[in-house]
Amino acid sequence: MLSYRHGFHAGNPADVFKHTVLVTLVGAMQEKPRGIVFVDTHAGAAMYDLTSLMAQKTAEYRAGIEPLWARQGLDSPWRDYLEAVRSFNPDGKLRYYPGSPMLIRSMLRKSDRLYLCELHTSEQQVLAARFADDRQVEVIAGDGYRALERILPPPGGRGLVLIDPSFELKTELELMTDALARALRRFGHGVYVLWYPLIEGRDTAPDAMPGALGLVGEQWLDLRVKFSPAQRLGRMTGCGMAIINCPYRARAVLERLPEEFKS
Repeated sequence: MLSYRHGFHAGNPADVFKHTVLVTLVGAMQEKPRGIVFVDTHAGAAMYDLTSLMAQKTAEYRAGIEPLWARQGLDSPWRDYLEAVRSFNPDGKLRYYPGSPMLIRSMLRKSDRLYLCELHTSEQQVLAARFADDRQVEVIAGDGYRALERILPPPGGRGLVLIDPSFELKTELELMTDALARALRRFGHGVYVLWYPLIEGRDTAPDAMPGALGLVGEQWLDLRVKFSPAQRLGRMTGCGMAIINCPYRARAVLERLPEEFKS
């Protein structure tokens, strides 16, 4: 039974890096007018209150979004990411942290559509209530990997799939590899974004996925960051984002991010 709840970890250093990459990719894809289908296979609860008991128990946001919040004069893409988070805190005080679903939803154009998949029953209920009247968002209660078979290929031929599991299951890499291989056969030119943790004593990096990445050859970009001692989250020493079919307009910007993350 799944027990992971992202509310304990919202706004941590991994979120800062992951969501900066995500905002950059969405913006780059939207430079072309044709509509885009976005899919979040592990959506979570979409929005997190950093004053809640859940967030305060770990307070991981204090090493992530909190020190960035006070920064001035940031360049893009950090500025774009921070402005997106600030839009959910109009009084200027950091309280609410938007997960991937809310960040993508805030950037949707009328021609775009968003699918949110979630296995955890409590998170499903939160998602369903939050997007109940939203015609551009569909919440799918169940396995996001299996949902890809129904959603892909998107009608308009343009799509981004975010695969962001908790790695709570020991078989996660195998599940991800199988799902990604099947998705690529159905929608080979789509943009796929895979988040993974760097954990001491455990191989979770995408180069352990030859069955899937072998289908795309050199067309994937692997971005990795190492956390400072103050940012480390237990055995998690950093994280990465593997991007298949990275938009050309975003590639140069994203390649600089790991180095910029250190400063």
